[in-house]
Amino acid sequence: MKKIGIFYGSDSGNTQTVCEKIADKLGKENVELIDVAKASKDQLLGFDNLILASSTYGSGDLQTDWEDFIGSLEEGDFSGKTVALVGLGDQDTYSDTFCDALYHLYEKAKGGKLIGQTSTDGYTFDDSKAVDGDKFVGLAIDEDNQDDLTEERIDSWVNQIKSNFA
Repeated sequence: MKKIGIFYGSDSGNTQTVCEKIADKLGKENVELIDVAKASKDQLLGFDNLILASSTYGSGDLQTDWEDFIGSLEEGDFSGKTVALVGLGDQDTYSDTFCDALYHLYEKAKGGKLIGQTSTDGYTFDDSKAVDGDKFVGLAIDEDNQDDLTEERIDSWVNQIKSNFA
């Protein structure tokens, strides 16, 4: 397996913690965890396998560090790359923008081979830009209301994507 770059933005620490759990499941020797606040575009482009992770803020916005970083990226930058997405959100308080950060990452990364879509079953929210059909465009995590399901969701998702990272 080629090394996987996990790029995350985290204000509260939840996204970082989720990414650390994903790294453990993939095997720490197979991943490099990178805080997007300290990342460069060249660093991101150095990976063929990527996991991009952001929490959703306000009314469906990317995490602040991602907001600053994503503007430097072009859709074409992801050509030939395998990309999985992770989004965190609060489906109770922000039910109409749940995990919209996934959508913003998806829009930028769709030039690559996107993997890791997950079912919307088991979530209760009104709307999300991150839903395509009956699936999220990546892994959706709600640490505020369903933290008891995080481990199970990560396990299932990692098992789903692992073989795509050749």
